[in-house]
Amino acid sequence: MKRPDAICVADRFPELRVHLLELLSSLAEEDWNKPTAAPLWTVKDVAAHLLGGDIGNLSRRRDAYQPAGKSIGSYEDLVAFINQLNADWVQAARRMSPRVLCELLAFTGPPMERYFASLDPFAVGGPVNWAGPGPAPVWLDVAREFTERWHHQQQIRDATRREPLYARHLFGPVLDAFVRAVPHSYRNTPAKEGTLVRLEISGAAGGVWWVRRGPEEWELFVEADGAPAAGAVLPQDAAWRLFTKGIDGERARSLSVVTGDRALLAPLFGTIAVLA
Repeated sequence: MKRPDAICVADRFPELRVHLLELLSSLAEEDWNKPTAAPLWTVKDVAAHLLGGDIGNLSRRRDAYQPAGKSIGSYEDLVAFINQLNADWVQAARRMSPRVLCELLAFTGPPMERYFASLDPFAVGGPVNWAGPGPAPVWLDVAREFTERWHHQQQIRDATRREPLYARHLFGPVLDAFVRAVPHSYRNTPAKEGTLVRLEISGAAGGVWWVRRGPEEWELFVEADGAPAAGAVLPQDAAWRLFTKGIDGERARSLSVVTGDRALLAPLFGTIAVLA
């Protein structure tokens, strides 16, 4: 049995930002108003959301700034709070021109990247909620931020019919991070200790992972001994969409090759690796 390695991507944010700015600079005026997979958000709204992420992270994380607000008492409260925060920001940002958005994204990116690079990836930080409620290593938190920037950029690429950003060194860590949500999806799934579920994401950026029922919880491995009780081969193009609510589990299952106990695959096809 072998557990997956840490996902250390702090050095890859600058390249991801360069791709984003090149993409945005190539858009025609009509492209900015095209709808995206993010409900109710246009291309311009998604770009504004990325800017809000930088500003919020710099303020909250780097500067330890905590504005006044109501207390968060549950996961549902947190999701509602973030959804409202995102909606308020995007609404306000509709006053900005595309040029201003691009200039601000070019400004906020480097200090955000320097902050991520300054962190100890193996320190223990706060939870990455979709991976579980307990403290998480900083590298997973930073990887979560990387997936946010990658998948929203990909939504813009989809909406404007640009080439996907599927280079393995950028897309591979995104898929690897999303898969860290799978054991948490199985948390309420009863099974005999030692039960294995195999997940393969096919494509150049994909890989193979195993979820195993341990004595107390489900655990993730990249190598496992024994035959799986169930398995799925999911194309990489469908995998990221499933994990970010771009397609539902039924659609993802139809695009996959599944074997074994189909009921045991339900948590896999219900996995979500975004918070709001």
